[in-house]
Amino acid sequence: MSSLEVVLEGPRGRAELLDRYVEFVAARCRPNTVIATVSDLRVFFAVIDKDPAAVTPADVFEFITAQRRGSGDGRVVRLADGGSGMAARTIRRRLASVSGLFNWLVLCGDRAANPVPRGMATRRTGAGGQATGSPLIRTPRTLPKVLDPADVILLLGAVRHWRDRAMLEAMVLGGLRCCEVIGLRMEDLQPTNRRVFIADGKGGHQRLIPMSGQFFQSLSNYLSLERPTGATTDAVFVALKGARRGGPLSIDGLEQIVRAAKGRAGLERATCHQLRHTCLTRLREAGMALEAIQAQAGHRSIESTRVYLHLADGWLASEYQRASDLIDASVGVLK
Repeated sequence: MSSLEVVLEGPRGRAELLDRYVEFVAARCRPNTVIATVSDLRVFFAVIDKDPAAVTPADVFEFITAQRRGSGDGRVVRLADGGSGMAARTIRRRLASVSGLFNWLVLCGDRAANPVPRGMATRRTGAGGQATGSPLIRTPRTLPKVLDPADVILLLGAVRHWRDRAMLEAMVLGGLRCCEVIGLRMEDLQPTNRRVFIADGKGGHQRLIPMSGQFFQSLSNYLSLERPTGATTDAVFVALKGARRGGPLSIDGLEQIVRAAKGRAGLERATCHQLRHTCLTRLREAGMALEAIQAQAGHRSIESTRVYLHLADGWLASEYQRASDLIDASVGVLK
């Protein structure tokens, strides 16, 4: 049985071909990318039950329609946008995984063309008179959700261990991703310089970032009072009880800790990623340069960081007020 748990009869069955592609992806991508690719391909071929060589653009549009429709009766909708099917970003990601498969098949000589359209043609022309296209799936531009300072205080006050407080502070004071918190090793900590080395960030990129003294205080309390002395792993954050006591904590474990603290604090929302967004937004509000926030966050592109300009309350208002004052002054001169 293959990793995709689907079998197609024939000398080059679908499962064998897809396993070969997954091996190709695994050789050049991060583990999370491989997991997402396997999941996306499984979903696609569950809807389009064909040999990859027989898939057509019409099948791709049928898949998009099925994703937008969802598997329910339409009575359950997303609160964010009122849709009943999969979110546009999810559909777009799945199409990217499927397109990657077909690009690989084209390069291998097993297909003449990729059946996943790159976009929809429009009447508009761009530079050089060339026709422009619109995206196959339009994804709305939404702003990340952040927590109010009072909610952060309530959340930190609701944790039951110094370990948990240190992990939450790593995200809300340092802007770490949940996977980066779990991935911290003892050798990555530099308490004297108040620095933390991220050895395995998103995309495998490394960075050395400053961290709040409050985090290191909570961390010190955890290491001296709570961390099992018999722990054999070099992971900073480990399980404190149960069969996995002393073993590395998982991302699921961290997310469960945040959910439990959110419930005890009586908050409607609080996730690991919202804690990270909250940190980066507050840093921008405090006047931290956008390039410095990019380095702190581990963003490869400054465009990913620009969203925090819109989240920072004072930035847009101050920029508008400055421009408005200049306009008012010029109008006054004209009068």
